[in-house]
Amino acid sequence: MQRPIDGEGDLARMIQLALRAGEAILAVYGTEFAVDRKADASPVTEADRQAEAIILAGLRDIAPSVPIIAEEETAAGRLPAVSNVFFLVDPLDGTKEFLARNGEFTVNIALVRDGVPAMGVVYAPALGVLFCGGPAGAFKTTVDNGQTAPLQPVHVRTAPATIAATGSRTLGAGNCEGWLDRFPSTSFVTVGSSLKFCMLAEGAADIYPRFGRTMEWDTAAGDAVLRAAGGKVVTLDGRPLIYGKRLQAEAPYTNPHFVAYGDPNLGGAVCRPAGDTG
Repeated sequence: MQRPIDGEGDLARMIQLALRAGEAILAVYGTEFAVDRKADASPVTEADRQAEAIILAGLRDIAPSVPIIAEEETAAGRLPAVSNVFFLVDPLDGTKEFLARNGEFTVNIALVRDGVPAMGVVYAPALGVLFCGGPAGAFKTTVDNGQTAPLQPVHVRTAPATIAATGSRTLGAGNCEGWLDRFPSTSFVTVGSSLKFCMLAEGAADIYPRFGRTMEWDTAAGDAVLRAAGGKVVTLDGRPLIYGKRLQAEAPYTNPHFVAYGDPNLGGAVCRPAGDTG
């Protein structure tokens, strides 16, 4: 029988895989690399491919019988059947940030159990920062020459009077400006990739509304970190975002629009109907 994959030792192994993938990504990052286009016109590079190969091999060694849903494997049409436990992998989240060379891209590895991201690792190799979340809580560390400093616990903050919202560089504040009117006062900061979830987890921001398309591998690792830090990720009707959405008309594993937030007391405003300012 396959042993449960949810302990601290498993999370430590996921961290090591993210570090190795990050090393491969940085080796490509420092060169003049080619950019290809997938069927959906999104960019892909050798860094994506190398990092995913490293992670897939490592996860299969850790848990040979646990299915893996990975971005580039899915793009190639390789979708394994999944049950209640599976991995979600985005080897290079924020490829546009990678191409812009602004450093705000991440390696995302998550374990999903019964629709919930139970463990996750988000590593920003160019920034030398790694976040992780699991049964023991959420943590942040710095990385230097492939070595991590001691893990430091992080937790969401109590929301201040002026709510700090975060979002993607591509969509920006305009995409959710009207929705944010439900809060008396807000500021807005843009950041790439899954780092938005991590900003909430460490108390550097309060809310992340996402009204553009995302896939489960884009969000699962950051979601795991945020949930372990005391935050939530919900759909626009207030239900928890779930994972394993295999059968869909648009594409397998597509997320609905969602809102991630830190302070649980924000939940009432998050779930308030549009146009209702309370």
